[in-house]
Amino acid sequence: MEKLRRVLSGQDDEEQGLTAQVLDASSLSFNTRLKWFAICFVCGILFSILGTGLLWLPGGIKLFAVFYTLGNIAALASTCFLMGPVKQLKKMFETTRLLATIIMLLCFILTLCAALWWHKKGLALLFCILQFLSMTWYSLSYIPYARDAVIKCCSSLLS
Repeated sequence: MEKLRRVLSGQDDEEQGLTAQVLDASSLSFNTRLKWFAICFVCGILFSILGTGLLWLPGGIKLFAVFYTLGNIAALASTCFLMGPVKQLKKMFETTRLLATIIMLLCFILTLCAALWWHKKGLALLFCILQFLSMTWYSLSYIPYARDAVIKCCSSLLS
């Protein structure tokens, strides 16, 4: 029956392997995990956009920092629904993305501290920028040779 389902769905062997990995990640159904991935990812984007819009209000730096950080956390957490939380954490702390992960998580914490407890607007904004850069570098680690391409591009621009 499973073979018939694969043939009818038109999946090749690579897709079947990926689907099997995703399905093994959680006790939730694939459709449920896909829906929650989309919900978390869209919420993350909306929180980030909302935070950016709130930045321009008087005293909006606190709201910006909170919503921007929540947006990044929601976007990052969305992949837990695809891979499962344990596999996600293992991948996050692999040697290729360890530094980016640590900087990203540290920036999440420091952004909130700067905005909510230290009341340092400039520092909160700096940590948001560092959040963006570390999240981008972290995300690029999942795309083969993407980091190398960015390094080459930046080095050619600077030379």
